[in-house]
Amino acid sequence: MIEVNELVKQYGDFVAVKGISFNAQPGQVTGFLGPNGAGKTTTLRMLTGFMPPTAGSAKVAGFDVFDQSMEVRKRVGYLPESVPLYRDMTAVQYLMYIGEIRGIKHRRERAYEVLRRVGLSHRGDSLIRTLSKGMRQRVGLAQALIHDPEVLILDEPTIGLDPIQVLELRDLISELRQKHTVLFSTHILSEAEQVCDKVVIIQQGAIIAQGTPTELRATLERGGRVLVRANAPVEDLSEALGTLPSVLHTEIVTEGLVVTPKTTDHDPRPEVARRIIERGWSLIELRPLAVNLEEIFLELTRAQKRAEVVEAPPSETQSETSEAEVQE
Repeated sequence: MIEVNELVKQYGDFVAVKGISFNAQPGQVTGFLGPNGAGKTTTLRMLTGFMPPTAGSAKVAGFDVFDQSMEVRKRVGYLPESVPLYRDMTAVQYLMYIGEIRGIKHRRERAYEVLRRVGLSHRGDSLIRTLSKGMRQRVGLAQALIHDPEVLILDEPTIGLDPIQVLELRDLISELRQKHTVLFSTHILSEAEQVCDKVVIIQQGAIIAQGTPTELRATLERGGRVLVRANAPVEDLSEALGTLPSVLHTEIVTEGLVVTPKTTDHDPRPEVARRIIERGWSLIELRPLAVNLEEIFLELTRAQKRAEVVEAPPSETQSETSEAEVQE
């Protein structure tokens, strides 16, 4: 398993990872989600022993990533975002080379075994430079599996693949949970929703939410944005609901009116329904919008940005505004 406790990575004055904590359990696929630049790759590099943390701790398969780095590396299979392949080797030659570094016996047999596991045994004798992007990604995954690690850490494993290749790799990742603890990063939310047992969402180096997709969806449905439809002009509906104490703002969309609450710990639906009934209108539809990971992620990041604006001192806000005006 993976245990992360208050992990920090700092480069000079810039803090890339800000005291994050999470666990990944055996037999699970844990998705590490966030936009580009959120700190995903930096975190994965610390967990694989590629770079030391500035503060905090992390254990992989029971070993500390800083004090027992070599033990961690023995038990981790790592697929980086850019797979380091030797293009003039065949797939089998490359895997045998990795196997030799790993101290594996019967390397040829093991190379073909992992190629079968990733669905590439028929191309084992092909030069890597002749393989498609998706096949090269599978060779990279095979090298991560060559030593049968307890933990698999995959950094953006589907990036650059076509839709069919993405589906195939997703299915393979789902199968890998049977024997491995799997942690993979992605910025593609639909991908995580289809594959993951648990989701950790990171933004600007800090974790803003974690849990199963079902748990996150339930949380946001209680206090997230809602879609409203009533037998009233949408402009009148927007004006009536926009003055509710719990409503931050309203937005007219094709389907009706989207109502955003001021906080995610308060469900605006009862107040919305009462206001519509008070105005003598008939309520046609009232449902939460946070029905998938994409909406959950957008709602959480919106809430995070709202919190940052509230916490920022007036002088900072004015300074940022002035800078923006100068740039314009």
